[in-house]
Amino acid sequence: MDRAIPSSANEDIELYMRTYYSLLRSSGEIQIKSLIETHAQMDSSLHVNAREQVPDMAAFVYCTLRLPSCIERVRLVLLGQSDEVFEKAGFADVEHWQEVSAAGRRRRLFFDRNQVLAAFIASASDIDDLIPILTAYEIEWNKISDLLNQSGAAARLSDYAARGASLTEPERVMLARDLQISTADLGTLENIWGSALISNLQAMASTRKEFALRLLAGSLVDYHKATQRWWDNIAQQVGALIAGRPVYFVSSNMHSLANLISGHALTREEELINYIQDIGHEDLMEEYMAIQSESTRSSKENFLYYVMKKYSADAQNAVAVQAKLQAEAEVGLATIPSDRYLDVGAQIIELNRLIPERLDPRLSRDGLERLRSSRAVIFNIDYPLGLAAYQILSEISQNVDQVKGFYLMGKSATLNGRIGDVIIPNVVYDEHSQNTYLFNNCFSARDVAGYLVYGSVLDNQKAISVKGTFLQNRKFMELFYREGYTDIEMEAGPYLSALYEMSYPKRYPVNEIVRLYQTDFDIGFLHYASDTPYSKGKNLGAVHPSYFGMDPTYATALAILQRIIAKETK
Repeated sequence: MDRAIPSSANEDIELYMRTYYSLLRSSGEIQIKSLIETHAQMDSSLHVNAREQVPDMAAFVYCTLRLPSCIERVRLVLLGQSDEVFEKAGFADVEHWQEVSAAGRRRRLFFDRNQVLAAFIASASDIDDLIPILTAYEIEWNKISDLLNQSGAAARLSDYAARGASLTEPERVMLARDLQISTADLGTLENIWGSALISNLQAMASTRKEFALRLLAGSLVDYHKATQRWWDNIAQQVGALIAGRPVYFVSSNMHSLANLISGHALTREEELINYIQDIGHEDLMEEYMAIQSESTRSSKENFLYYVMKKYSADAQNAVAVQAKLQAEAEVGLATIPSDRYLDVGAQIIELNRLIPERLDPRLSRDGLERLRSSRAVIFNIDYPLGLAAYQILSEISQNVDQVKGFYLMGKSATLNGRIGDVIIPNVVYDEHSQNTYLFNNCFSARDVAGYLVYGSVLDNQKAISVKGTFLQNRKFMELFYREGYTDIEMEAGPYLSALYEMSYPKRYPVNEIVRLYQTDFDIGFLHYASDTPYSKGKNLGAVHPSYFGMDPTYATALAILQRIIAKETK
């Protein structure tokens, strides 16, 4: 039986959220330290050792990857939806501050080079994401700060900095012991911070972290304005490509479909292999040799797509990036970078301009000649966070002529699978609307299994859309697991609320079982597992899929593109 989660299972989470939302009503700064007790009390599955004196390195690494590197200098974090909101609050020059970014979270961030960080937020989900991250980061920072000073390691850090050389192995062992962490955890910090390891630890030793936060505006109108202006930017640049044409909407990323249709990476194999040789990436060279000798089942196409992403990110390869963009333009792909409102890029792909010889060889060639007469386009966006998904799809659906299909590929946590598995739900419980959505997922296991090398495909699953990655605990997960829910993510529920409004003449309901079986367009959800929260520490702070994450990513992207081509060539 599908039902809302009993309050006893999430009352600590609700208390935490009520606390920070009540504080955010203040027009002044609020102190993150006032949230530490309720944060620890909810016993988040991402911060299981919040109350312990020893550092919770999985939580600290998770937060570090989702905050910009300047965070060590930040005292005040400002939250607002647009430059107008910041200007009205007295911060007229925010966009002239230093633009910064985080490795693991897309969000427009600007740093005043002193102690203030401005964050552009797209929905309440950004608040539910940022506040727990800042709170967990402050808790773990202060643990590390105390240990560095109590153990005497702070003094040794000055010696290491003066010497300028890398740490010796005995020094690593001693530092890890002083921090009461494993040498592997210290190695993870070295991988993230690189040469800044010692200076960052010195900063942690010299001061305790005390974040302050200020929400400049938080009304629904402000979020809607930001979304509308995001769309206006797209319409201004590619409106002529969309006007009057059927649309297949895809929520994925900005590289998968581009690689699958352009063929650019596959024609640059020698150049890409020379690149990884030049940078001395031995692991990737070993993988390539194994692929060439067929001693591994890995896909060469996925491998080259992965290397192309690294190659394009290298500042020395600007000319090669232009060649890549040219190859994409030749097959009808137009990219619209994110603007100052939402950090969500978009792509328009004209199906009648696809070149069959350039398509990924794993795609079927049957009937491709019929695409020449197609008027449809693919509207692909870089997947948004939480409630922003509802706002974006609602805005798009009001401004396009016809939606012929909706497809989502995204990360999730799995309670019954492994990292790298693909999960296909046909039931979604949404924490925002408290609705249970039932629908026909147009994908089944056979649509994906042929493209997936390492993982398993689990269809006919039940998913839950949570309000935030930190806003769940073991009691929460156990209750839903007993109800058969195995897939935890953040966007499916908000998207389904928008899909409901595209199918019915009223706003989505609340706390109901909603059947979406009668839509006149495809609905397809594909999630690939990046976390296994039932396994202690198995979150992306502790395990990063790296190259092997390409397997489920491209398996789901291929399934989506094949579905669209098949529908358009019938």
